[in-house]
Amino acid sequence: MAHTVRVILYSTNASTLPDLRRAITSLPQVRIVAELEEPSLFAQAVAQFPADLVLADLDPNAMVVIECLKQLKEVAPKLPIFALSSQTDGNIVLSSMRAGIREYLLKPLNVEEFEQALGRCIHAESRAREPGKLISVMGSGGGVGCTTIATNLAVELADLVGADQKVAVVDLDFRFGHVATLLDVHGQFTVADLCSTPEELDPQMVQKALIRHDSGVLVLRRPHTFGQAEMITAAHCANVLTTLQEMCAYVVVDGPTRHDPGGRSVLDTADYCLLVIQLLVTSVRNADRMVQELGVQGFNTDRIQYVCNRVGRESGHLTVDQVETILNRKVFWSIADDWKSVSESINIGQPLRTEHDRAKVRQDIRNLAMKIHNPEALAAESAKRGGLLNKFFRRHASTADGHADNPPVAPSPVPAG
Repeated sequence: MAHTVRVILYSTNASTLPDLRRAITSLPQVRIVAELEEPSLFAQAVAQFPADLVLADLDPNAMVVIECLKQLKEVAPKLPIFALSSQTDGNIVLSSMRAGIREYLLKPLNVEEFEQALGRCIHAESRAREPGKLISVMGSGGGVGCTTIATNLAVELADLVGADQKVAVVDLDFRFGHVATLLDVHGQFTVADLCSTPEELDPQMVQKALIRHDSGVLVLRRPHTFGQAEMITAAHCANVLTTLQEMCAYVVVDGPTRHDPGGRSVLDTADYCLLVIQLLVTSVRNADRMVQELGVQGFNTDRIQYVCNRVGRESGHLTVDQVETILNRKVFWSIADDWKSVSESINIGQPLRTEHDRAKVRQDIRNLAMKIHNPEALAAESAKRGGLLNKFFRRHASTADGHADNPPVAPSPVPAG
């Protein structure tokens, strides 16, 4: 069962919620699209967020939650509901089954049993198509290059998927975002317009707010004012992103920049959580702190992929290998340092692919897109290049050792005088 399973999670047990979240998201196919603390909001949440499953913690008021789930079943009869509880009382279990709950799971959650239950109840053929992949590009600090990577990654993905599929890039830096600036696009509507009435959000409204770039990428801008930025909540943002995933093959997000429940809700939904760092002690320390804090909150930190930006001869004494040792994690990808190409691209409002298609930084971002979209093709291409290089180095080595097929002829002595 490799297809994505989108879960609405309900729990009022703050002490056990981090462990529950960590257990659920240890399954790579599971995405938490919404979290609830009030059972009366089940129907509203299902209406707002495309979901494949509701997982409800019945404790401590099992019968109250069961009654709300029964009402949910009346408005969404085909949506599977799982209950989680420490209660083994027969009356509660029987009431759950009568309410239409498909699986009754005991605490603590057994991940293997949960996965088996998903396999029994969630079927890929019941969905028209898989939702698009959500890619979050967040930084370990300001100025590490997130916006450049996010915008150019979206452009490269749009080229890879072709005109038949859509790719969107969303600016979640609500106050100082520059995604629209880097692509030189302008429009009347922003993400704030979509977040003002989330209960009425539909694909037509989203389509109206998107700006099409010449590359085919659809851009959702940051709000016009700081006041609008402060009004956006986690629920608003998650709803917009899940709606975009229904429309697009890929949704690239520049952010989140807030490390709060709203930011975590984006990461919960994301298929790729790219954390951009530089070869600086401050950047690496920030990344380590961020990941530790997310772990405390119950986020599955194995989903975070480190991307080293501005790697080159001028990177100083810190190396990618040292970063991997410090963070105890392999770096997912590295991007070359090319300030001249990047700054020119930013200042003229064009992606690297347009003006600097042969630059190493552009090729690195292109290959990052390939690693996400078609890793097998990237591996084959790398192997091919590696084979040619190996042949070159073997020939060079044999020549140096004096074992070449055509050894060099010693030069004639230069006559004296």
